[in-house]
Amino acid sequence: MNKKEHALEQFPRDIEALVAELGMPQFATKQILSWIYEKGVDNFDAMTNISKRHRDLLSERLFFRRSNKVIEKVASDKTRKLLFAWDDGTKTTETVMIPTEKRKTACVSSQVGCPVGCTFCASGLDGFDGNLDVGQIIEQVISLGASSITNVVFMGMGEPLANYNAVTRAIRILNAPWGCSIGARKITVSTVGLPSAIERLAAFDIPVTLALSLHAPNDELRKQLIPWAQFSPIEDILKACGKYFSATGREITLEYLLLSGVNDRITEAKELAELCHTLRCNVNLIRYNEVDSIEYKRPQSAQVRRFQETLQNAGVNVHIRASRGRDIDAACGQLRRRYQSNLCEDRLQ
Repeated sequence: MNKKEHALEQFPRDIEALVAELGMPQFATKQILSWIYEKGVDNFDAMTNISKRHRDLLSERLFFRRSNKVIEKVASDKTRKLLFAWDDGTKTTETVMIPTEKRKTACVSSQVGCPVGCTFCASGLDGFDGNLDVGQIIEQVISLGASSITNVVFMGMGEPLANYNAVTRAIRILNAPWGCSIGARKITVSTVGLPSAIERLAAFDIPVTLALSLHAPNDELRKQLIPWAQFSPIEDILKACGKYFSATGREITLEYLLLSGVNDRITEAKELAELCHTLRCNVNLIRYNEVDSIEYKRPQSAQVRRFQETLQNAGVNVHIRASRGRDIDAACGQLRRRYQSNLCEDRLQ
């Protein structure tokens, strides 16, 4: 008996082969893909222009969902944050939909937990529990309403480039006209900085936006914030980013999380400006969202503006990212951590 496969991992050639094997008409491939991505159905019974016999045969070979939505929160600014439990329910990840007037952005996870262990982030506090498969990544976007999603950012839980094969295959589905039809420029991969993987991504045929989670302008401070920084000096990472720009023509986004009294001083701003002059880039300043049990604090608005002005005066293209979802466990991994803690408490009672 054939093992069921995830419908959201199938490419047209895979559906075509299955359609032929099941004795279905060739045009059924287009029908199936349309039902999945344009209409967003999550079961074969909804595919009313396909015969009941063929729908039953398809359901024996493919499935649509591995997740169970255990929590959904909607912030006052309409940001939606979902917590999915996968398979047996012991593994959970977060997905966020961030709406603005002009776009709806899906922020997706690529791993369960995170192996990087950034000292300011809740995602890695409970360790790393594996990679997400292609279907699990696409499932997050579908669950947010794929037909209305305009942008996708791999900025959820996990290090995307440490799950390179699944992430790039998911990008193909997100970008494909038969899939989610999201333009390459509207797909962003955020990485802590893995030089060899960045160079590999530079050769990938879909030129997505690359965002580097820098968060410090020198190696000494960066190692304190990001344990993986010990493996890759900033100089090596920026060289790899330079190769990415040369290969794709896409300007690099440097993400810089501002932590009060840690990396938000004028000294760090001037150091960061010097780094920016070595690379075609823009800077996204992010105000820290506090996490329970982590001591870092959110900087004052005046300090954030001073940091921005120092960069601007040095000729750097810099923006302050709007904080979204502050009233619904905004920090990455915080909702998951709260849920996991409650589960543990329930088991002990």
